[in-house]
Amino acid sequence: MRQTIAIDCMGADHGPLPLISGAVEYLRNPQNTGTSVVLVGDEPLIREYLKGLGVNGNLSLSVENASEVVDMRVAATEGLKKKDSSMAVAVRMHKEGLVDAVISAGNTGAVMANAVLTLGRLQGVSRPAIAAAMPNRLERWTLLLDVGANVDVKPDHILQFAQMGVSYAEDILKIQSPRVGLLSIGEESVKGNELTASSHELLARGKNMTFVGNVEGRDILEGTCDVVVCDGFIGNIILKFAESMKGFLESRIHKQISSNPFSKAGAILMGPFLRRMRRVFDYSEYGGAPLLGINGNCIISHGKSSAKAINNAVKIAVEMIRTDAKGHIERRIAGNQQEIIG
Repeated sequence: MRQTIAIDCMGADHGPLPLISGAVEYLRNPQNTGTSVVLVGDEPLIREYLKGLGVNGNLSLSVENASEVVDMRVAATEGLKKKDSSMAVAVRMHKEGLVDAVISAGNTGAVMANAVLTLGRLQGVSRPAIAAAMPNRLERWTLLLDVGANVDVKPDHILQFAQMGVSYAEDILKIQSPRVGLLSIGEESVKGNELTASSHELLARGKNMTFVGNVEGRDILEGTCDVVVCDGFIGNIILKFAESMKGFLESRIHKQISSNPFSKAGAILMGPFLRRMRRVFDYSEYGGAPLLGINGNCIISHGKSSAKAINNAVKIAVEMIRTDAKGHIERRIAGNQQEIIG
């Protein structure tokens, strides 16, 4: 089965080159011969970059022109007005069956709005959610959702986030029987606000997932559970804080190393360890955050994504297609609704 991925090349913080380079790197790997990529955006500019990268029609790569760009700073509603933007064209191609997935490092709100309005929600899904994989102490991933799609939610939305997260963790992160935790200010079920108390009650009644109860922020990195659910307001704050850790640690380590000759000598010996630590907190290692609950496959990458990040985002998109991740989510949501009705 061949997969075709559309990449929105315009609107990212560093321009189209990192996205184009990431796609080219992925396709140049002989193990990825079953994938095609469509680069969407300013066609003359994209072709100029491809020429600079030495691409001369020898890859499964094509270009789709789009005349407009959605700026990072505009509201999602403004972005929707640009019908020929690169993200709008890419999502429409997915809707029309020309591609199997979409990757964008552009305006998150606009990407999400385009995906929801054009592709629609999966049957039974009330609120799509953005999921982010975060490293934990067990050298695995903890999936956190929602990280920004929904600021105001209800307990039944939290329950659906859990169902979608479990399905994705099984399919993409390859975790058997993922454990679900509800983010709160304490482990006791009575801790938290009205939303967490009501959500805890709903999650505890779930029969097709392993709910471990309330978890705290520290449990994300500890690996206490595999899926952590919360509203998008809190989730986005945690995500942005986590993204800042790599720069903070690098800055502090550099300062310590520069302080005296003994530190510099120690740093040389610890070089392999320090490089591994950098990779742990490097978002490019994962590539992007899937928008779960839509009737399609959409990966939202960081605005500052490197070629490496886009390369990894394509890998995620391909795996979502191969495992029928959205189909599994839809069936799990349907099964949960039948349990509630029954």
